[in-house]
Amino acid sequence: MSVSSKAMTPPSSYDDATSPLRGEGWFKWSEWQLALPLALAFAALFLAPLAMLVAVSFFADDKFQQAGFGSWVKFFTDPFSYKIIADTLLLGVKTVGATILVGYPLALVYLDLPARLQKVLLFIIVLPLLLSVVVRTFAWIVVLGREGLLNSLLLSLGLISEPLKLLQTELGLVIALTQIEMPLMLLPLISVMSRLDPNLRDASAALGASRWRTLFKVIVPLSMPGLIAGCLLVFASSTTAFISQTVIGGVRLIYLPLVIWQQGLVVYHWPLAAVVSLALVVSVLSVIAALSWLNRRSSGHLHG
Repeated sequence: MSVSSKAMTPPSSYDDATSPLRGEGWFKWSEWQLALPLALAFAALFLAPLAMLVAVSFFADDKFQQAGFGSWVKFFTDPFSYKIIADTLLLGVKTVGATILVGYPLALVYLDLPARLQKVLLFIIVLPLLLSVVVRTFAWIVVLGREGLLNSLLLSLGLISEPLKLLQTELGLVIALTQIEMPLMLLPLISVMSRLDPNLRDASAALGASRWRTLFKVIVPLSMPGLIAGCLLVFASSTTAFISQTVIGGVRLIYLPLVIWQQGLVVYHWPLAAVVSLALVVSVLSVIAALSWLNRRSSGHLHG
């Protein structure tokens, strides 16, 4: 019994109803038409200025008359530039660590609260985002000053004998940034932890695990995607927080955003400011890429 040639012939992708040319496969022109305005806006508002920034950086003088690598050489041959980059990245790491120490227990408390109190706590978490960053930053001046609320409280409790110097110090800046960036850590963390099965903790306890073992062996690994997402947001925001770094840290603490402002708006050396800006972008994106890789690796271990 012979088999027809039509049955032996593989179906052509061009005759398939789901062919890309029919607009039903992976490429749907109707969807791309909807995304086209957003893509054009992204190109106009981000890619084009970034390309201009790269072009400006390849001028050796502030008059834009001599093209060359002078600005790049000036910045990267100065050892102090590497210290500024390291201090900026270290500030982001310290802020991330502080937000984790405060935010993770707060997320656990959120899970154990009744639904009505969860809404109240969520409103308190989101409340800082409803205020201007300038207002929040200047409010911390009142809190961290020598006669501020924090020093007054510590003196009244007898924990210190004289007011602490918190303004224009990295400690005070990290404290302020921890509160300012806390919603960026808590919102993704709570979003992931709220989807965890509440029976997991009961099952872990039934198998003899302590609460700490349940936390580090069950809850933390399962909530790792939200934790890393919060770390990404907090790190990117804290390293570029020019207002907080300038107002609370002062001119004694020099970070990359302050150098960009000085070179661009004080010295008017735009090529050098462009080089510092690109250094900030590359440095922050490198850490974000490393955290993203860690997130994919942890997700692979969880699902493997």
